[in-house]
Amino acid sequence: MRGGTRVLAGIDIGGTKTAFALGERQGDEIAASWRRATEPTQDASADLLRMADDVRTLLEEAGLAPGELEAVGVSAAGPLDPGQGVLLEPPNLPWHRAPVVGVLSQALGCPVFLDNDANAAALAEWLYGAGRGTRHMVYLTMSTGVGAGLVLDGRIHRGVACSAGEVGHVPVVWDGEPCSCGMRGCLEAYVGGAAWTRRLVEHTPPSSRVAALTPAGATPRPEQVVLAAREGDAFALSELARFNDYLARGIVQVAFTLAPELVVLGTIPTAAGEALCLDPVREQVHARLWPVIGDGLRIEASGLGESLPDYAGLSVAREGLARS
Repeated sequence: MRGGTRVLAGIDIGGTKTAFALGERQGDEIAASWRRATEPTQDASADLLRMADDVRTLLEEAGLAPGELEAVGVSAAGPLDPGQGVLLEPPNLPWHRAPVVGVLSQALGCPVFLDNDANAAALAEWLYGAGRGTRHMVYLTMSTGVGAGLVLDGRIHRGVACSAGEVGHVPVVWDGEPCSCGMRGCLEAYVGGAAWTRRLVEHTPPSSRVAALTPAGATPRPEQVVLAAREGDAFALSELARFNDYLARGIVQVAFTLAPELVVLGTIPTAAGEALCLDPVREQVHARLWPVIGDGLRIEASGLGESLPDYAGLSVAREGLARS
């Protein structure tokens, strides 16, 4: 870190882990970072003040004074009210209307910007990862659920109530599998991690490598499917083929609607890699798109991988300053 340079802090709040990072506004490198268990309580303000203390500690360990902090970006699962800087009812935290921006800005004495985790991930990939140099990019994440962050014409697109990008709830099968949103046949019901895990509990053969790779007493998960597929397990390969098919259906809808240059796939596709996921998905998507849309479309894995949470909050801070 150059002397006299003001820094940004990023906070990526997850249900189980929270990532903290420091970086320069114009630089690409993480100057300092660490992660800890989120350990949320019913008192959101107290939890946020603890996070402010974590940022101060990180500054101190980096040899920086609190006054050198220019802005903070916070990434968290929505829904949220960006105008009020409030997390409304986060699905992975026991908070109600958590005053994220108010508490952190007062505690740290600098501007604080808040965005949902899908937008933050899209910004991170666009600014630092696979999406650098593009103007029209979609980031798709398939963790517990399915969400998207949209970079359109060189800026993040949030839509009404910051709710753009709910790609997980586009229908891929009429009256299909039930989704957690209350509808049926949503993309999330087929490629979301929680839905896939429920399916694996019901359908995993005891003789499969997926079952063998699952720890005793644990529930089979997509991670075991990927590992077993690499070993050639027939059940795992059939499950990945099903995942790829429904994922391709979702991407086709996104491509016809938005005509992006690039779709970046996080989590499960990144872990599965080229041969097991990305190549088959590309083949299916391009076979169903008009050439004018498909010929220029790239589908790539996350460029940031495991470091994405470190960049997510920093990206929110950087984009927030650019807008202000």
